[in-house]
This record gives sequence, C-alpha cells and structure tokens, in this order.
Amino acid sequence: MAFRPRPPRRRPQARPRRAPERTIHLPTRMNRLDARFARLAADGRKALIPFFTAGDPSLEATVPVMHALAAAGADVIELGVPFSDPMADGPTIQRSSERALARGGGPRHVIEAVRVFRERDADTPVVLMGYLNPVEIRGADAFAAAAAGAGVDGVLLVDLPPEESAELREAFSAHGLALILLASPTSDAARLERLCADAAGYLYYVSFAGVTGASERLDTQAAGERLRAIRARAGVPVVAGFGIRDAAGAAAMAQEADGVVVGSALVAALAEAGDTAEAARRAADFLAPLRAGLDAAGAG
Repeated sequence: MAFRPRPPRRRPQARPRRAPERTIHLPTRMNRLDARFARLAADGRKALIPFFTAGDPSLEATVPVMHALAAAGADVIELGVPFSDPMADGPTIQRSSERALARGGGPRHVIEAVRVFRERDADTPVVLMGYLNPVEIRGADAFAAAAAGAGVDGVLLVDLPPEESAELREAFSAHGLALILLASPTSDAARLERLCADAAGYLYYVSFAGVTGASERLDTQAAGERLRAIRARAGVPVVAGFGIRDAAGAAAMAQEADGVVVGSALVAALAEAGDTAEAARRAADFLAPLRAGLDAAGAG
C-alpha cells in the first residue's frame, strides 16, 4: 500500500467577536398622558381638556359627566378636588367647590369617582386639580398610592411652588403619577428653566395673571408669544388655560399651544342641571362645539 501523506490540518477560523448586546429597558406600558399626547401629535390635533369640580352639580353626576365629556371629545379630564379656600379660582369655581363640599365631596369622593370611571374607560387620562393641603393631610405617599390605584394619571396642585416640589414629585413618580406644573406670564427665566426641566405629563400655562374665569383679561396674541417661547424649551406638551370659554377662544389659543383647558364656563353650564342626566347632557352639549372648533382650526 502506498503511503499517502496526511493533508495539513486546517486551523479553525476564529469566529468574529460579537459586540456585547445592549440592554434596553423598555417601560411595561406608556402612561395614558404620554400616549394620548403622542397620538394627538401624530394626528396633527390639539388636546381638549375640560375641567369641572367633582361633586357638582351632584355627587351622583360626577362619573356620568366624566363619561359624557370623554364621548364628546375630551382628550384629558381635569377633575377638580373641592377645597374650602380655592385662592386661584374665580367666583364660579369657588361656589362650585362650596356646593360640592356641602354635599360631602372631597378627596375620598374624587378618588372613588375615578375608580368607577375606570370600570368603563381605561384610556382617557384623568388629572386631579386642587390644592396642597388635602395632600399634606393624607401624606404624599398615601395620597399618591390611593390616586394611582384608582386610575389617576396626574395631579396639579395650584399652590405648590416648583422650588418646593421635589419631595412630592418623587412620591408621585414612585406611583406613576405625573406632577403637573404651572407656568404664568410672571414666571421669570430662572423659574421657567426649572419648570421646563421638571415638567411631566404636560405643562399648564396660565394665560394671564389672575383667577380663573376672567375671560375679559385674555390676550391671545400676548399669550401666543409666550407660549411659543415656552414650547421651544419644554420637553413636554404645553397647554393653555384660564379665560377660555368657547370654540373661538379655544381655537385662537390652540394656535401656539398643544392643547387648551376650559373650566369656568363648563362649571357654570353644569351648575344649572336639575339631575344627573341633564348634567351629562349639558357636559356633552358644551364640549362638542369646542371639539369641532379645534379640529376645524387644525384642518385649516
């Protein structure tokens, strides 16, 4: 048998080294506020955010009115927490708070109303709007846990200075709640810088210095210039409120804002309701023209 030399052994080629995989931490779900504003931006639409006081015109009407507003085109619902000293509010909302408190309204009713609302509506964001005292009485962590557990998405505290908000913001954030902050025409550059850096959910721009409902003080041109400057710096949507009463005012303010808040005019319309069904009907009748006006302005 002839000898056949063995062919040289081939050295195995080294496999190319794979770059270490990046670990990407994705949230389990986008919160309702971020999801809603992202959808509005994708559709080129403006947010319509109605406010009314929980417990007025009746405790029984709170949830039906919330559903009526959502069906009529509300993108976010701001639910007022009745308070005995609503210093930032004009007479219409002050009287509304007084009526709700006289009926037994308060934080407990508000949170339970949101819980019941969530049984049928899992998508519409709900923000509680009120004052610091009821939160401090309950404790920030306990309040945040109860609110988030009921399905609340954010909390706006009118009398909380941004310079003193860090502790509350941490407590709320731990429970997935956005602490909504307020900017105003009198906010100086340093405060605006802080507000834009700390804002979550959306930033609420108060369109004039004063109390809610004083529509005669609304200067849409001056507010628009201020809104442009704030939106250029804020990392969240900026919505405008105070003094907006109808479709024309909403459309004018929305030109430079990501959305508008309407409160006193809706509260006044609801105050005349004789029963729950009428309250829900009044809510829908009030909001539908504003929704149509905003959409028409956006389409144009």
